[in-house]
Amino acid sequence: MRIQEARTRAGMSQGDLGRAVGLDRTAMNRIESGGRKVTALELSDIAAAVGVRMSTFFEDPVPALVEHRSSQGLDTADSQIDALLAALAGEVEFVAGLGVTELGLDAADPVRAAGLAPPSTSAAAEALAARARDLMSLPPHGPIHRLSDSVAEIGLLVFSRDIGKDTADAGTVLLTRGGVSLVNSHMKVGRRRLALAHELGHYLIADAYTVDWRVADHPDHAVPMESRLDRFARALLLPAAGITQQWRASVDRHGERTAAVLLASEFRVDMATLATRLKELTLVSGEVAAAVRNYRTTRADLVEMNLYVPLEELEETTVPGRFARAVLRLVRDERVSRERALEMLQGTFDEADLPPMRPRRPDEIWTFVS
Repeated sequence: MRIQEARTRAGMSQGDLGRAVGLDRTAMNRIESGGRKVTALELSDIAAAVGVRMSTFFEDPVPALVEHRSSQGLDTADSQIDALLAALAGEVEFVAGLGVTELGLDAADPVRAAGLAPPSTSAAAEALAARARDLMSLPPHGPIHRLSDSVAEIGLLVFSRDIGKDTADAGTVLLTRGGVSLVNSHMKVGRRRLALAHELGHYLIADAYTVDWRVADHPDHAVPMESRLDRFARALLLPAAGITQQWRASVDRHGERTAAVLLASEFRVDMATLATRLKELTLVSGEVAAAVRNYRTTRADLVEMNLYVPLEELEETTVPGRFARAVLRLVRDERVSRERALEMLQGTFDEADLPPMRPRRPDEIWTFVS
């Protein structure tokens, strides 16, 4: 059954997989139905062909993924992000099972103990955003400089990968303890941060599995909960009191365009998100909001306004710092091979980046070999 699921998520037919591993379609059918045993070498070839680790066929899958797939069938709405989330969740659960403290998933316990309810109104979404900042020990009104680091403080580990333009913005899966999010790094930084803030909302209210398309494009009448979480995401990134004060003061001093550029830069949001937030806080009219939406920050703005340009968050392929530290600890303790560590770190580390191998005494080498 697990071979069939992995093959389907890889978009392969039985004939395709058979050709990839040197078996005919009838043999693949018998393997998947349990009518034929599979050798270890064949299983290794199958795993490589469908893009999973061989151990995937033996490990217990994450319960949230089992529930999601049983409700959706094998052909999920976005098989690519589903497969990536499954792989990332499996890697995190594997590392968590080895008991390394660097992973820090116990930070999720206060979130689950809080028993946060899904927001049913805009006011509830605003209140949930304030509660999230409190849980992450963030100031109530200022910008969140590194959102991916902040959510890790409450047990949500965020990975990024460029999975293309015409696919999901982000997805999240709850683990036995904590959670994993994947953000599509194909988007610009402001949209990536908005997508992550939206995923944080799902995590806080304990949605077991979510894949989100076009975050912030949910009309109220179509997907009420998603629009409430969009409101939560904007309120998290652009807290009402801080934005209200800064917008009014900046408009009086500089005018609307400069005020918009300054706020978007300081709070690391895109202009569309800022425009929507200003309008929902009744700080601007619909006409001004439309103008803000069309503003673009130029190189001249960066120089003339002396704007700080931090490193791009969640750019290309990234792994969370806690996860990387946990993997490096396993390498130092010689509990995983260097090759396995590089696989888990997804190309963000080279062999030379790993901790050096510990010199061994001759008696240790004989013990190790035996």
